[in-house]
This record gives sequence, C-alpha cells and structure tokens, in this order.
Amino acid sequence: EVQFVESGGGLVQSGGSLRLSCAASGFSFDGYAIGWFRQAPGKEREEVSCISNSYGSTYYAESVKGRFTISSDKAKKTVYLQMNSLKPEDTAVYYCRAHVRTYTGSNCRGPIFGSWGQGTQVTVSS
Repeated sequence: EVQFVESGGGLVQSGGSLRLSCAASGFSFDGYAIGWFRQAPGKEREEVSCISNSYGSTYYAESVKGRFTISSDKAKKTVYLQMNSLKPEDTAVYYCRAHVRTYTGSNCRGPIFGSWGQGTQVTVSS
C-alpha cells in the first residue's frame, strides 16, 4: 500500500523556521519525483516544491523560492522541506505525494498518485 506520512509542522512566529518530513512507503522511492503541496483555508491545493529522486532536480513555487529547501534521503525513503523566513501566508496544511511515472518519467508538477494523508499543519503568526 502506498503511504505518505507527513510530520514536523507546528506554530511558529513570522520569520521562524520549520522542517517538515515526508516518510514514503509502498513504492520504489528512488525512481519518483516527490512533491510537497499545501492547502490554506479557502484556497486550492498547490505544489510548493518537488524533488526528482532520479535526477536530483528541484522545483520551487515563486512564493517560496529562496526560503524553502527540499531534500531527499533515499536510504530513509524520506523527503524533507526546510522552511525558513516563514510568513503568515505560508499557513496551511502541508502534504507530500509522488508523481506518476509516465513515458517521460516521474516529473514535478505532473500527475500524482496515492491518497492524501492527514498532512501536517503549519501556522505562522504575525
């Protein structure tokens, strides 16, 4: 069974930092791109960052570029999101998912598979 378990969220003041973890299981972790998504109240879910375990390439949404850093530990099958200089607009539930492998590979911002887990709540106070 494909599973994603997110952790590391919490309440932090504006300008603070958090490190999120995504533990994945049930599929061949090494060959997939893993993305971090977030959903704020009343807003659509968006992908904020992604890393390709095949090529090491990364993606960051403009809103987090320069503040967030994604990394992957293949031995632990875990993807991390280091979030620095947090802003109140970063408040959301954060989730991780893997991108479907198509004929071009498993690509960031492409189709995803698996079910949405509980996510981890990040709240940034002003």
